[in-house]
Amino acid sequence: MSILERSHLKIIQEVAREGSLTAAGLRLHLTQPALSHAIRKIESQLGVKVWRREGRSLVLTQAGEWLLLLANRLLPQFELAEKRLEQFGNGERGTLRIGMECHPCYQWLLKVVSPYLERWPKVDVDVRQKFQFGGIGALFSNEIDILVTPDPLYKPELTFTPVFDYELVLVVGPQHPLRHLKFVTPEQLSGETLITYPVPSERLDIYTQFFQPAGIAPRQQKQIETTDIMLVMVAHGRGVAALPRWLVDEYATRFELYPLRLGKNGIAKQIFLGRRETDEDIQYLRDFIEFAASPRENS
Repeated sequence: MSILERSHLKIIQEVAREGSLTAAGLRLHLTQPALSHAIRKIESQLGVKVWRREGRSLVLTQAGEWLLLLANRLLPQFELAEKRLEQFGNGERGTLRIGMECHPCYQWLLKVVSPYLERWPKVDVDVRQKFQFGGIGALFSNEIDILVTPDPLYKPELTFTPVFDYELVLVVGPQHPLRHLKFVTPEQLSGETLITYPVPSERLDIYTQFFQPAGIAPRQQKQIETTDIMLVMVAHGRGVAALPRWLVDEYATRFELYPLRLGKNGIAKQIFLGRRETDEDIQYLRDFIEFAASPRENS
């Protein structure tokens, strides 16, 4: 069976380029006898004549001409592939797959991703929200490289880095009777429609840290995918929402919104970036986390 090897293509290309065995041998770091032996071996392995002699010159046969075209097309791709693999190994190129367990964090992520891509022009970013096994499972199964989450689940082989602090606040519209209060209690919201992202209530801090400890629930929960629509609904008195204060401040120029503290002491939160410990040596991944955690205006 004929087996075509990359070394065959390289020899064919160099002999054709240099026009003599001596010159081609110098480029290939082979003596002329060694190169002559390699040429005979190529033809033997492939079972076809690649060259024919015309005087003292070697001329490509029809099969040789076709192999030369193949060599000119494939060898640069091999070289590029090797360069890319070296870059991957050095953490210089790749796709950073970011998983999101924090719906309102997309606006924050935009502030980080844009300058990061300028710093790493050979790295792409892919943002994913839905995972087959949840955010932690997605890290373990290599679906994602970084998990953005307000609720880290510490497991062996995973590392979580806090990147910024924020306060979770209640947001009400301009006609809401509670809008002038400094803080609200669970009892005051028992008759409200709570607008949330499409996340189970057991994963929402306003339930786990505000309503449930008081044994109280809102009258109704309404789930909405996008922040813009959620805040339009709040501004028009269709319900209330719990969001990071920095996000509410960002939308203050577009909607008339009133952020209220949840309870007298408020609810303090952090955003974490989780990664696999085995990825510590991937430079562009490590740099993203360091860049995201560096002081900047997150609100």
